[in-house]
Amino acid sequence: MRLTIIILSLLHAFIHLFGFIKGFGIAETRELSLPISRNWGMLWLAAFLLLVAAAIFLLLKFRYWWILMFGGILLSQLLIICFWSDARWGTIPNVILLIASLMVFSGQVFTRKIESERSAMLQNSLPHNFEKISPEKWSNLPVPVKNWLENSGVTGKENICTVLLKQKAKMKLKPEQNEWFEAEADQYFTTEPAAFNWTVNLKMNPLIKIRGRDKFEGGKGEMRIKMNSLFNIVNETGEKIDEGSLQRFLGEIVWFPSAALHPNISWEEIDSLTARATLKINETKGSGTFHFNKNGDLEKFTALRYKGNEPDAQRHEWIIAVKETSEMNGIRIPTKMESTWMLESGPWTWLILEITDILYNTAPSGKPLDN
Repeated sequence: MRLTIIILSLLHAFIHLFGFIKGFGIAETRELSLPISRNWGMLWLAAFLLLVAAAIFLLLKFRYWWILMFGGILLSQLLIICFWSDARWGTIPNVILLIASLMVFSGQVFTRKIESERSAMLQNSLPHNFEKISPEKWSNLPVPVKNWLENSGVTGKENICTVLLKQKAKMKLKPEQNEWFEAEADQYFTTEPAAFNWTVNLKMNPLIKIRGRDKFEGGKGEMRIKMNSLFNIVNETGEKIDEGSLQRFLGEIVWFPSAALHPNISWEEIDSLTARATLKINETKGSGTFHFNKNGDLEKFTALRYKGNEPDAQRHEWIIAVKETSEMNGIRIPTKMESTWMLESGPWTWLILEITDILYNTAPSGKPLDN
Protein backbone atom coordinates (compact mmCIF):
# COMPACT_ATOMS: atom_id res chain seq x y z
CA MET A 1 0.00 0.00 0.00
CA ARG A 2 2.79 2.46 0.91
CA LEU A 3 4.60 1.90 -2.41
CA THR A 4 1.33 2.31 -4.33
CA ILE A 5 0.71 5.67 -2.64
CA ILE A 6 4.26 6.85 -3.41
CA ILE A 7 4.01 5.97 -7.11
CA LEU A 8 0.50 7.41 -7.54
CA SER A 9 1.44 10.58 -5.67
CA LEU A 10 4.47 11.17 -7.92
CA LEU A 11 2.53 10.53 -11.13
CA HIS A 12 -0.31 12.78 -9.99
CA ALA A 13 2.16 15.47 -8.91
CA PHE A 14 3.85 15.71 -12.30
CA ILE A 15 0.50 16.34 -14.01
CA HIS A 16 0.24 19.55 -11.97
CA LEU A 17 3.33 20.89 -13.73
CA PHE A 18 1.19 21.52 -16.81
CA GLY A 19 -0.62 24.27 -14.90
CA PHE A 20 2.67 25.83 -13.82
CA ILE A 21 4.13 25.61 -17.33
CA LYS A 22 1.09 27.28 -18.89
CA GLY A 23 0.86 29.95 -16.20
CA PHE A 24 4.44 31.06 -16.83
CA GLY A 25 4.27 30.57 -20.60
CA ILE A 26 7.16 28.13 -20.60
CA ALA A 27 5.57 25.95 -23.25
CA GLU A 28 2.27 25.41 -25.01
CA THR A 29 -0.01 22.97 -23.16
CA ARG A 30 -2.98 21.87 -25.22
CA GLU A 31 -4.22 19.76 -22.26
CA LEU A 32 -5.35 22.97 -20.52
CA SER A 33 -7.61 25.24 -22.59
CA LEU A 34 -8.54 27.72 -19.86
CA PRO A 35 -6.25 30.73 -19.27
CA ILE A 36 -3.92 30.44 -16.26
CA SER A 37 -2.23 33.45 -14.65
CA ARG A 38 1.18 33.40 -12.99
CA ASN A 39 -0.46 33.38 -9.55
CA TRP A 40 -2.50 30.32 -10.47
CA GLY A 41 0.63 28.79 -11.98
CA MET A 42 2.39 29.17 -8.62
CA LEU A 43 -0.47 27.29 -6.94
CA TRP A 44 -0.16 24.45 -9.47
CA LEU A 45 3.57 24.34 -8.67
CA ALA A 46 2.82 24.33 -4.93
CA ALA A 47 0.51 21.32 -5.35
CA PHE A 48 3.27 19.55 -7.30
CA LEU A 49 5.84 20.24 -4.58
CA LEU A 50 3.53 19.15 -1.76
CA LEU A 51 2.69 15.82 -3.42
CA VAL A 52 6.34 15.11 -4.33
CA ALA A 53 7.53 16.02 -0.82
CA ALA A 54 4.82 13.82 0.72
CA ALA A 55 5.90 10.87 -1.44
CA ILE A 56 9.56 11.36 -0.47
CA PHE A 57 8.76 11.70 3.23
CA LEU A 58 6.57 8.60 3.11
CA LEU A 59 9.38 6.70 1.37
CA LEU A 60 11.77 7.80 4.13
CA LYS A 61 9.11 6.96 6.77
CA PHE A 62 9.10 10.53 8.04
CA ARG A 63 6.42 10.67 10.71
CA TYR A 64 4.52 13.72 9.46
CA TRP A 65 4.31 12.83 5.75
CA TRP A 66 0.53 12.86 6.00
CA ILE A 67 0.38 16.64 6.63
CA LEU A 68 2.04 17.27 3.27
CA MET A 69 -0.07 14.61 1.55
CA PHE A 70 -3.42 15.89 2.80
CA GLY A 71 -2.33 19.48 2.08
CA GLY A 72 -1.34 18.50 -1.45
CA ILE A 73 -4.62 16.66 -2.06
CA LEU A 74 -6.66 19.61 -0.73
CA LEU A 75 -4.83 22.17 -2.88
CA SER A 76 -4.99 19.88 -5.90
CA GLN A 77 -8.75 19.45 -5.55
CA LEU A 78 -9.32 23.20 -5.13
CA LEU A 79 -7.41 23.79 -8.36
CA ILE A 80 -9.38 21.05 -10.10
CA ILE A 81 -12.66 22.68 -9.02
CA CYS A 82 -11.49 26.07 -10.28
CA PHE A 83 -10.44 24.58 -13.63
CA TRP A 84 -13.11 21.90 -13.71
CA SER A 85 -13.63 21.60 -17.47
CA ASP A 86 -9.93 20.90 -18.02
CA ALA A 87 -8.94 19.11 -14.82
CA ARG A 88 -12.03 17.29 -13.51
CA TRP A 89 -10.53 13.82 -14.10
CA GLY A 90 -7.86 14.64 -11.53
CA THR A 91 -10.53 14.11 -8.87
CA ILE A 92 -10.20 10.34 -9.31
CA PRO A 93 -6.52 10.07 -8.26
CA ASN A 94 -7.19 12.55 -5.45
CA VAL A 95 -9.95 10.35 -4.04
CA ILE A 96 -7.78 7.24 -4.37
CA LEU A 97 -4.83 9.00 -2.72
CA LEU A 98 -7.04 10.31 0.08
CA ILE A 99 -8.51 6.90 0.93
CA ALA A 100 -5.17 5.08 0.65
CA SER A 101 -3.37 7.74 2.70
CA LEU A 102 -6.03 7.58 5.41
CA MET A 103 -5.56 3.81 5.58
CA VAL A 104 -1.77 4.07 5.91
CA PHE A 105 -2.03 6.95 8.38
CA SER A 106 -4.57 5.07 10.51
CA GLY A 107 -2.33 2.01 10.43
CA GLN A 108 0.61 4.07 11.67
CA VAL A 109 -1.49 5.57 14.48
CA PHE A 110 -2.61 2.06 15.46
CA THR A 111 1.01 0.86 15.44
CA ARG A 112 2.15 3.76 17.63
CA LYS A 113 -0.69 3.02 20.07
CA ILE A 114 0.48 -0.60 20.35
CA GLU A 115 4.10 0.49 20.82
CA SER A 116 3.01 2.87 23.57
CA GLU A 117 0.96 0.16 25.30
CA ARG A 118 3.88 -2.27 25.22
CA SER A 119 6.31 0.31 26.54
CA ALA A 120 3.91 0.96 29.42
CA MET A 121 3.71 -2.79 30.08
CA LEU A 122 7.49 -2.95 30.36
CA GLN A 123 7.60 0.03 32.73
CA ASN A 124 4.87 -1.49 34.90
CA SER A 125 6.87 -4.71 35.23
CA LEU A 126 9.88 -3.03 36.85
CA PRO A 127 11.95 -4.02 38.77
CA HIS A 128 12.65 -7.36 37.10
CA ASN A 129 13.50 -10.49 39.04
CA PHE A 130 16.12 -12.46 37.07
CA GLU A 131 16.73 -14.98 39.86
CA LYS A 132 17.79 -18.42 38.59
CA ILE A 133 15.07 -21.09 38.64
CA SER A 134 15.75 -24.11 40.86
CA PRO A 135 13.67 -27.27 41.56
CA GLU A 136 13.14 -26.10 45.14
CA LYS A 137 10.82 -23.40 43.82
CA TRP A 138 8.29 -25.94 42.56
CA SER A 139 8.59 -28.51 45.34
CA ASN A 140 4.99 -27.89 46.46
CA LEU A 141 3.42 -28.03 43.00
CA PRO A 142 1.44 -31.02 41.66
CA VAL A 143 3.50 -33.89 40.23
CA PRO A 144 2.50 -33.31 36.56
CA VAL A 145 3.47 -29.64 36.84
CA LYS A 146 6.83 -30.57 38.38
CA ASN A 147 7.48 -33.01 35.55
CA TRP A 148 6.58 -30.37 32.98
CA LEU A 149 8.92 -27.77 34.50
CA GLU A 150 11.79 -30.25 34.75
CA ASN A 151 11.25 -31.40 31.18
CA SER A 152 10.95 -27.84 29.83
CA GLY A 153 14.56 -26.98 30.64
CA VAL A 154 13.95 -23.93 32.85
CA THR A 155 16.16 -25.31 35.64
CA GLY A 156 19.18 -23.08 36.16
CA LYS A 157 17.90 -20.41 33.77
CA GLU A 158 16.80 -16.89 34.60
CA ASN A 159 13.24 -16.28 35.66
CA ILE A 160 11.30 -15.16 32.58
CA CYS A 161 10.00 -11.63 33.10
CA THR A 162 9.03 -10.68 29.54
CA VAL A 163 8.40 -12.56 26.30
CA LEU A 164 8.33 -11.40 22.69
CA LEU A 165 7.15 -13.96 20.15
CA LYS A 166 6.15 -14.11 16.51
CA GLN A 167 3.51 -16.38 15.04
CA LYS A 168 2.13 -17.41 11.70
CA ALA A 169 -1.41 -18.67 11.63
CA LYS A 170 -4.41 -19.84 9.68
CA MET A 171 -7.75 -18.53 10.91
CA LYS A 172 -11.47 -18.93 10.38
CA LEU A 173 -13.82 -16.17 11.49
CA LYS A 174 -17.06 -18.18 11.65
CA PRO A 175 -18.01 -21.88 11.93
CA GLU A 176 -19.56 -22.12 8.46
CA GLN A 177 -16.40 -20.79 6.79
CA ASN A 178 -14.55 -23.34 4.63
CA GLU A 179 -11.42 -21.50 3.51
CA TRP A 180 -8.58 -20.52 5.83
CA PHE A 181 -7.21 -16.98 6.04
CA GLU A 182 -3.44 -16.60 6.35
CA ALA A 183 -2.27 -14.37 9.18
CA GLU A 184 0.86 -13.17 10.95
CA ALA A 185 0.95 -12.09 14.57
CA ASP A 186 3.28 -11.02 17.34
CA GLN A 187 2.74 -10.91 21.07
CA TYR A 188 4.41 -9.30 24.06
CA PHE A 189 4.03 -10.63 27.61
CA THR A 190 5.06 -9.53 31.05
CA THR A 191 4.78 -12.09 33.83
CA GLU A 192 4.71 -9.78 36.85
CA PRO A 193 2.23 -8.24 36.57
CA ALA A 194 0.52 -10.74 34.26
CA ALA A 195 -0.19 -8.99 30.95
CA PHE A 196 -0.09 -9.49 27.20
CA ASN A 197 -0.50 -7.46 24.03
CA TRP A 198 -1.20 -9.42 20.82
CA THR A 199 -1.49 -8.02 17.30
CA VAL A 200 -2.53 -9.85 14.15
CA ASN A 201 -2.57 -8.96 10.45
CA LEU A 202 -4.97 -10.98 8.32
CA LYS A 203 -5.51 -10.59 4.58
CA MET A 204 -9.03 -11.60 3.59
CA ASN A 205 -8.65 -10.60 -0.07
CA PRO A 206 -6.64 -8.10 -2.16
CA LEU A 207 -8.84 -5.22 -0.98
CA ILE A 208 -9.69 -6.11 2.63
CA LYS A 209 -7.11 -6.51 5.37
CA ILE A 210 -7.97 -7.09 9.01
CA ARG A 211 -5.79 -5.85 11.83
CA GLY A 212 -6.53 -6.83 15.40
CA ARG A 213 -5.16 -6.22 18.87
CA ASP A 214 -6.00 -8.19 22.01
CA LYS A 215 -4.83 -6.80 25.31
CA PHE A 216 -4.81 -8.05 28.90
CA GLU A 217 -3.49 -5.92 31.72
CA GLY A 218 -4.45 -5.34 35.34
CA GLY A 219 -7.02 -8.13 35.13
CA LYS A 220 -8.83 -6.34 32.29
CA GLY A 221 -9.11 -7.51 28.70
CA GLU A 222 -9.76 -5.57 25.54
CA MET A 223 -10.35 -6.70 21.96
CA ARG A 224 -10.10 -4.36 18.99
CA ILE A 225 -10.33 -5.26 15.29
CA LYS A 226 -10.05 -2.82 12.39
CA MET A 227 -10.72 -3.26 8.69
CA ASN A 228 -7.97 -1.78 6.52
CA SER A 229 -6.67 -0.08 9.71
CA LEU A 230 -9.50 2.44 9.26
CA PHE A 231 -12.88 1.09 10.35
CA ASN A 232 -13.56 -0.39 13.80
CA ILE A 233 -15.47 -3.65 13.39
CA VAL A 234 -14.87 -4.97 16.94
CA ASN A 235 -14.17 -2.96 20.08
CA GLU A 236 -15.04 -5.10 23.09
CA THR A 237 -14.46 -4.81 26.82
CA GLY A 238 -16.31 -6.14 29.86
CA GLU A 239 -16.25 -8.92 32.44
CA LYS A 240 -16.59 -11.74 29.90
CA ILE A 241 -13.66 -10.37 27.89
CA ASP A 242 -11.69 -9.94 31.14
CA GLU A 243 -12.20 -13.57 32.16
CA GLY A 244 -11.54 -14.94 28.68
CA SER A 245 -8.35 -12.89 28.33
CA LEU A 246 -7.13 -14.09 31.73
CA GLN A 247 -7.77 -17.72 30.72
CA ARG A 248 -5.88 -17.10 27.50
CA PHE A 249 -2.88 -15.77 29.47
CA LEU A 250 -3.08 -18.83 31.70
CA GLY A 251 -3.08 -21.21 28.73
CA GLU A 252 -0.21 -19.40 27.04
CA ILE A 253 2.23 -19.66 29.96
CA VAL A 254 3.28 -22.93 28.29
CA TRP A 255 5.53 -20.69 26.14
CA PHE A 256 7.29 -19.37 29.27
CA PRO A 257 7.01 -22.21 31.83
CA SER A 258 8.59 -20.38 34.77
CA ALA A 259 5.33 -18.37 34.96
CA ALA A 260 3.79 -21.50 36.51
CA LEU A 261 5.43 -20.24 39.72
CA HIS A 262 3.44 -16.99 39.58
CA PRO A 263 2.14 -16.18 43.09
CA ASN A 264 -1.38 -15.55 41.75
CA ILE A 265 -1.67 -19.04 40.25
CA SER A 266 -2.96 -21.86 42.46
CA TRP A 267 -2.56 -25.46 41.30
CA GLU A 268 -4.71 -28.52 41.94
CA GLU A 269 -3.59 -32.03 40.97
CA ILE A 270 -6.29 -34.04 39.18
CA ASP A 271 -4.20 -37.12 38.39
CA SER A 272 -0.61 -37.99 37.52
CA LEU A 273 -0.88 -36.33 34.09
CA THR A 274 -3.41 -33.55 34.70
CA ALA A 275 -3.52 -30.39 36.82
CA ARG A 276 -5.96 -27.51 37.10
CA ALA A 277 -4.68 -23.95 37.49
CA THR A 278 -6.61 -20.94 38.76
CA LEU A 279 -5.35 -17.41 38.20
CA LYS A 280 -6.73 -14.37 40.02
CA ILE A 281 -5.74 -10.83 39.04
CA ASN A 282 -7.55 -8.14 41.03
CA GLU A 283 -11.28 -8.94 40.62
CA THR A 284 -10.86 -11.23 37.60
CA LYS A 285 -10.56 -14.97 38.13
CA GLY A 286 -10.37 -17.93 35.75
CA SER A 287 -9.30 -21.55 35.55
CA GLY A 288 -8.00 -24.04 33.03
CA THR A 289 -6.73 -27.60 32.93
CA PHE A 290 -3.30 -28.67 31.68
CA HIS A 291 -3.04 -32.18 30.21
CA PHE A 292 0.48 -33.63 29.95
CA ASN A 293 1.98 -36.82 28.52
CA LYS A 294 4.32 -39.15 30.40
CA ASN A 295 7.38 -37.24 29.14
CA GLY A 296 6.18 -34.00 30.69
CA ASP A 297 5.15 -32.31 27.43
CA LEU A 298 1.82 -30.51 27.24
CA GLU A 299 -0.79 -32.32 25.14
CA LYS A 300 -3.62 -29.83 25.51
CA PHE A 301 -5.05 -27.03 27.60
CA THR A 302 -8.81 -26.87 28.22
CA ALA A 303 -11.06 -24.28 29.82
CA LEU A 304 -14.70 -23.29 30.02
CA ARG A 305 -14.49 -19.90 28.34
CA TYR A 306 -17.01 -17.32 27.19
CA LYS A 307 -17.41 -17.26 23.43
CA GLY A 308 -18.45 -13.73 22.63
CA ASN A 309 -19.33 -10.73 24.73
CA GLU A 310 -23.09 -10.58 24.25
CA PRO A 311 -25.32 -10.41 27.36
CA ASP A 312 -26.46 -14.01 26.72
CA ALA A 313 -22.99 -15.35 25.84
CA GLN A 314 -22.31 -18.78 27.33
CA ARG A 315 -19.17 -20.60 28.37
CA HIS A 316 -18.04 -23.36 26.02
CA GLU A 317 -15.15 -25.77 26.24
CA TRP A 318 -12.11 -24.17 24.65
CA ILE A 319 -9.26 -26.48 23.68
CA ILE A 320 -5.68 -25.69 22.72
CA ALA A 321 -4.23 -28.92 21.30
CA VAL A 322 -0.47 -29.23 20.88
CA LYS A 323 0.64 -30.66 17.54
CA GLU A 324 4.39 -30.19 17.87
CA THR A 325 6.82 -29.41 20.69
CA SER A 326 10.31 -28.04 20.06
CA GLU A 327 13.20 -26.41 21.89
CA MET A 328 13.53 -22.67 21.28
CA ASN A 329 16.11 -20.52 23.06
CA GLY A 330 16.94 -23.42 25.37
CA ILE A 331 13.37 -24.06 26.55
CA ARG A 332 11.06 -26.82 25.36
CA ILE A 333 7.71 -25.33 24.37
CA PRO A 334 4.69 -26.13 22.16
CA THR A 335 5.42 -24.61 18.75
CA LYS A 336 2.46 -25.84 16.68
CA MET A 337 -1.05 -25.74 18.12
CA GLU A 338 -4.72 -25.75 17.17
CA SER A 339 -7.53 -23.94 18.96
CA THR A 340 -11.02 -25.46 18.98
CA TRP A 341 -14.38 -24.41 20.40
CA MET A 342 -16.78 -27.20 21.39
CA LEU A 343 -20.11 -25.77 20.25
CA GLU A 344 -23.64 -27.19 20.24
CA SER A 345 -23.22 -27.77 16.51
CA GLY A 346 -19.96 -29.66 17.08
CA PRO A 347 -16.24 -28.87 17.33
CA TRP A 348 -15.03 -25.78 15.48
CA THR A 349 -11.29 -25.51 14.93
CA TRP A 350 -10.76 -21.86 14.12
CA LEU A 351 -7.00 -21.38 14.59
CA ILE A 352 -3.85 -23.20 13.49
CA LEU A 353 -0.83 -21.54 15.06
CA GLU A 354 2.95 -21.86 14.75
CA ILE A 355 5.58 -20.07 16.83
CA THR A 356 8.29 -18.85 14.46
CA ASP A 357 10.44 -16.92 16.95
CA ILE A 358 10.52 -16.28 20.68
CA LEU A 359 12.73 -14.05 22.82
CA TYR A 360 12.88 -14.05 26.60
CA ASN A 361 13.64 -11.10 28.89
CA THR A 362 13.54 -8.60 26.08
CA ALA A 363 12.03 -5.17 25.51
CA PRO A 364 9.20 -4.80 22.96
CA SER A 365 11.85 -3.73 20.44
CA GLY A 366 13.68 -7.05 20.86
CA LYS A 367 16.55 -5.48 22.80
CA PRO A 368 17.64 -7.63 25.80
CA LEU A 369 16.73 -6.30 29.22
CA ASP A 370 19.49 -5.20 31.56
CA ASN A 371 20.15 -7.53 34.48
